[in-house]
Amino acid sequence: MRKPWSITTTVRNPLRIKDFLKAAAELCGRPWNKDTQKEYQKLLIQKRLYGFDSVQFYNGLPAEITSLIDDTDTEISMETIDEILRIKNYADFDMRGRQSMNPLTKFGFIRIDDDTKIISLTDSGRELLDTDDNEIGKVLLRSFLKWQIPNPASRDYPEEDGYSGIPFVLALRLISRVNELEEARGNNGVGLQKREFALFATTLTNYAEIDSYANMVIELRDLQNGHDKQERKTIRDNYRLKFARDYLNTTDSSTINKFLKNLNDYGDNAIRYFRLTNFIRIRGGGFYVDIEPSRSTEINALFESEWYKPKEFTDKNTYLDYLCSDTEPQYPWETEEKLREIANTIQEDVIRLGREENETIAPIPLDNSSSEELKTTIENLRKRRNELRNKSDHDKAQPAEFIAECIKQFDDIYTNDEKSRALMLEHLSTMGLHAFNDAISVKPNYPIGDDNEPTSTAPGGVPDIECVYSSFGMVCEVTMLKNRSQWFNEGQPVMRHLRDFEASHDNSYCLFIAPSIHTDTAETFYMANNFGYKGQKQKIAPITISQFVGMLQTLKQMRENGKIFHNSDMKELLDKIVDESATGSDSERWIANIPQIVVDWQNSLLNR
Repeated sequence: MRKPWSITTTVRNPLRIKDFLKAAAELCGRPWNKDTQKEYQKLLIQKRLYGFDSVQFYNGLPAEITSLIDDTDTEISMETIDEILRIKNYADFDMRGRQSMNPLTKFGFIRIDDDTKIISLTDSGRELLDTDDNEIGKVLLRSFLKWQIPNPASRDYPEEDGYSGIPFVLALRLISRVNELEEARGNNGVGLQKREFALFATTLTNYAEIDSYANMVIELRDLQNGHDKQERKTIRDNYRLKFARDYLNTTDSSTINKFLKNLNDYGDNAIRYFRLTNFIRIRGGGFYVDIEPSRSTEINALFESEWYKPKEFTDKNTYLDYLCSDTEPQYPWETEEKLREIANTIQEDVIRLGREENETIAPIPLDNSSSEELKTTIENLRKRRNELRNKSDHDKAQPAEFIAECIKQFDDIYTNDEKSRALMLEHLSTMGLHAFNDAISVKPNYPIGDDNEPTSTAPGGVPDIECVYSSFGMVCEVTMLKNRSQWFNEGQPVMRHLRDFEASHDNSYCLFIAPSIHTDTAETFYMANNFGYKGQKQKIAPITISQFVGMLQTLKQMRENGKIFHNSDMKELLDKIVDESATGSDSERWIANIPQIVVDWQNSLLNR
């Protein structure tokens, strides 16, 4: 039975793969057997990389253990973990360790010797650990260009069953080919819908089928043309069922339903990981996956060299030497000619963006640069382009029309799939804070692509957004969580991030934005404001998304009426919310009074 390819379903957040690797590195030099497999899974629990905030994991555990797990400032002892395992009575705990290690060995970050079974950290793994979270896409790109099916290190995709390709490049070529077919018939190439990616990209396992798969995408689109929303859904569902029956060569409904459900997970996870490489972008309100145009030279070089075809290796060790290297492969665009083309393209962008910002930028002479010099120039130009785009974001956020569009996108946030909403919230909150105008800087901590759009949510250990104003500093923390998991994930980290920010910024606040403020989150912030966090009081102002949207609506009216918003106005609101926590008798009353505080503040701005 054929099966699709999958990046991993164990580590769904690509930024967490580095944390999984740090835990695995503690076992290096030891044999990979049932004991170390169990120990690795224990380390993941101890580091809160497995089980944390999982209803299924918490089920059956006593309150004192779940409270200990939730207290992220307290280390979980191995004795406690042993007690958890006794209560949970896992029959397959070593298997869970093997599953957790799988993505690390699959992409060459950890290697397990065939004879001795000794665990070792590879050169590629060291590179990943040494790379800043915002740059790990570069390491992942190297791995994705090497991971192939079939390969001598795995029996999952045997050549005799028709597997033949580099999944990452197969997906890129499928998107590109569909765009070519659409443009040939007079339509715009917009990439693949995410549901098309899940159905077709993850099941494309042989480069010889690229054209037939691209034609199937077009076929399904044509079948839906001219029909209403419900009819299109029925057509898609029927097509998916037929596709699954043919792909699996079975009519068993449970097998088919499981297959289709898994495809959604595989597709979603692949998009998350591939997005970090900057070779794909998200467009169409978050519903489409497309080729990143600023990487067209690199992507076309992959196609020209037929990189979607698997390479041949004499044995498993030869493949693993290649996979685990931090210098292989030699990219097909790393010729002086193509590197110069890339540098020239980015430089044109930089000069154009500088002109838009009334900044004259002199071109860098590239004709006599070596390959290594061109690589350095390209990196510097990309950083400069992102800086200019950040300035451009600030400028374009000022007109009332942009603020209105930002408000609309906030209102539409729930039309995005659940996993995209958190990223959308971080980006919209960043643009909203830009709109308030006179910050010295508004710096989101999410990784950004060549299009200056976020590729993932902000990594752990840092605030979501950092703002610096003339008389105060502010971190902004956002979440789409609204049940008790909001407190699990945001309570302690928000206070810790603010404390770290306070160390380098005087008079610091935290603006916390969520769909609603959970009672446990409110109590945590109430205590931090009134009694302190680690010996010092903090200033945390929690508001809802709808209240933040209301602030933007007020800002829009001020713009339309020619009134100016000052950063002192933002500070006034923050002070009012924080001061209210000291006057109320408890956290519930504090949170209940915030809506009126925001409304009164809005009215005072409009009436002045």
